[in-house]
Amino acid sequence: MGLSKGTMTFTRYNVEGPLPDKFPDFVDRQIKLFAFRESSYGGEEKSLGWTGFDNVLDTDFEYANYSIADYIVYSLRIDRRTVPPALLKLNVLKAEKGFLAEKGLKKLYKGQREDIRETVRSGLLNRTQPVPSFYEICWSVSGKWLLFGSLSEKVNDEFKDLFKRSFNLSLSHFVPWDTESVTGNIPLPGREFLTWLWFKSEERGGSIMLPGKGDVEVIFLQKMVLESGEGEYAETVACRGIHADLDEGKSALRKGKKVTEARIRLGVGNDQSEFTFKADTFSFQSLKLPVPTDDEEENRDGRILERIYLLEVLTQTMEQLFMLFLVKRLSGQWVSEELPHMKKWLAD
Repeated sequence: MGLSKGTMTFTRYNVEGPLPDKFPDFVDRQIKLFAFRESSYGGEEKSLGWTGFDNVLDTDFEYANYSIADYIVYSLRIDRRTVPPALLKLNVLKAEKGFLAEKGLKKLYKGQREDIRETVRSGLLNRTQPVPSFYEICWSVSGKWLLFGSLSEKVNDEFKDLFKRSFNLSLSHFVPWDTESVTGNIPLPGREFLTWLWFKSEERGGSIMLPGKGDVEVIFLQKMVLESGEGEYAETVACRGIHADLDEGKSALRKGKKVTEARIRLGVGNDQSEFTFKADTFSFQSLKLPVPTDDEEENRDGRILERIYLLEVLTQTMEQLFMLFLVKRLSGQWVSEELPHMKKWLAD
C-alpha cells in the first residue's frame, strides 16, 4: 500500500461490531496469536499471518510497535506454493507409466489415477519454494475504518477471513451509497458519479465548488475506461490522452457507456494527489500523495500520521463529491439542469 512512502493501492472497509473490553491487551494477544509462522509442511499450498509494518520478518510485535496514536498499522503475509500445470501433467504421465510397468497392468482405474496425481502434486509442492506477498493494513480504532493494500478479490477474501478469526470483528466493503435507497434509483451509482465528475470537472476548467470546502481541483488525466453492460455482455473502451483530448471517451458516452475507471488529479488547498479511481468499488489505485513536510527517516510515526491525514482528506473529499452528485441526481435539478448541461458538453 505504501503507507510510509511511495504509491498506495487500497480497499476500504468499515469495521463492524463492538470492541472487546481492554482492547489494547486483546489486540496485542490476538495479533501475536495469528502472526505468520513458517509452514512446517512442505506440501501446503498457502500460509498466511500477520507481520510487522516496518519489518516483514517481525512476528513478535514487541512494545506494541503496531500502534501509532489511534491507528494500528501492520502487514499481512501470504506465502503460496504453486506447481505449473504443464509440469504437473508431465510428472503425472511419468508416474502413471512407472506404476503400470511396476504392477504389470495395462490400464489404470479412476481412483488409481487420482491417487497418483495427488502423490505427484504433493511431492512437487514439497520441493517448491513458497512465493511471499505482503499487504499493508491501517486500522483506525476510533474511526472504525480500515485500509487494506490490495484490490484483488481473492486476497481480500483471505484477509477478511483471517481478520474475523483474529479479532472476532467483521469487515464490510465501504461504498458511500446505501444499497437499498440509492441503487434502487441508480443501478450503478459509482459509474454515474464518475461520469458526472468528468463533466463537472470540465464545466469550470477543472474546478468544482464543494459546499463547506470551496473550490477543489479535479482533473482527468491520461487514462479512462468506459463500459456498458455487465458480465459477459460488457463492452469496454479504454482511452489514453491528456485532459483535453479524450474525444474517444466522449464518443463512448454518446453511445451509452459510463466511466468505470479514470486517472484523476485532485487538489485540495495547496495539496495535490493523483490516483486511479475504480467507480464500482470506490477504490484507489497507484495513489501519489503530496510530498510530506517532514521526510526524515527517524520521524517514522510523524511521517505515517501525516500520510494518514492526507489520505483522510482525499477520501473524505471524494465522498463529499459523491454526496454532491447524489443530491443533484435524486432531485429535480438532475432533469432540469444537469442533464441538459451534460448533453451540451457531449455535443461540443
